[in-house]
Amino acid sequence: MWIADYWKDYQVIDCSKGEKLERWGDYLLIRPDPQVIWDTPRTHKGWKRPNAHYHRSMKGGGEWEFFDLPNQWAIDYKGLTFNLKPFSFKHTGLFPEQAVNWDWCQNKIKNAGRPIKVLNLFAYTGGATIAAAAAGATVTHVDASKGMVGWAKENALSSGLENAPVRWLVDDCVKFAEREIRRGNHYDAIIMDPPSYGRGPKGEIWKIEDCIHPLIGLCARLLSDKPLFFLVNSYTTGLAPSVLTYMLSIELCPRYGGQVQGEEIGLPVQESGLFLPCGASGRWERL
Repeated sequence: MWIADYWKDYQVIDCSKGEKLERWGDYLLIRPDPQVIWDTPRTHKGWKRPNAHYHRSMKGGGEWEFFDLPNQWAIDYKGLTFNLKPFSFKHTGLFPEQAVNWDWCQNKIKNAGRPIKVLNLFAYTGGATIAAAAAGATVTHVDASKGMVGWAKENALSSGLENAPVRWLVDDCVKFAEREIRRGNHYDAIIMDPPSYGRGPKGEIWKIEDCIHPLIGLCARLLSDKPLFFLVNSYTTGLAPSVLTYMLSIELCPRYGGQVQGEEIGLPVQESGLFLPCGASGRWERL
């Protein structure tokens, strides 16, 4: 498992009975987590005194219960600043476990010894975009949600990267990739974090099990002659790291060589000393 264990402003304190107790800067949140199927004693005092608690509904969805939480606040990671706020579907606007991938991408970019162009698809609030830009890359950030792209811009501003070479695009990721191929554009690195399910602007259905392999194949055509890396992340239950490894190997290794690795990504849990699984990632890199 690849562990995001360099956080100072974020921490999973405990997890039990389908929920996790987290520290986000100065605030404690309780949120549901489908991976937490164990029932262990909740001895930490934070369980009884959170700043907010997201309650899952038996009918689907859920709602926040607020005790003492601001409308917006921020946390830092290695000089990068991320703005947070509670919104629907339990989220805060950041997936802290992705820091392990940010670190890997930054290391690859900094050690490349040449200018690197990065394409970040399904880019959400820009964690990977900001990390890549801070490492010196030129980044194209694409997400279908105007609100998420706006949020990503705020994170870039808060991180002192408002003048970094980033293109912020509100677009359908598949259609954008198809147009980039027709335009003859290429990238040295590609990052993607596709959703499990979604709908396009014209009602097109995205189902990751059906669409992820064709998308990887499509984006492989956008790579430059000397690509640096290709990173795919998934939160879909059942899409194992070995599946991501297999697809990347099929599409990239015959043409570019290199190596592929896939692992679960996770976060350390303070109370147990164990690690909470938080999805899977597949990484191709040129040797």
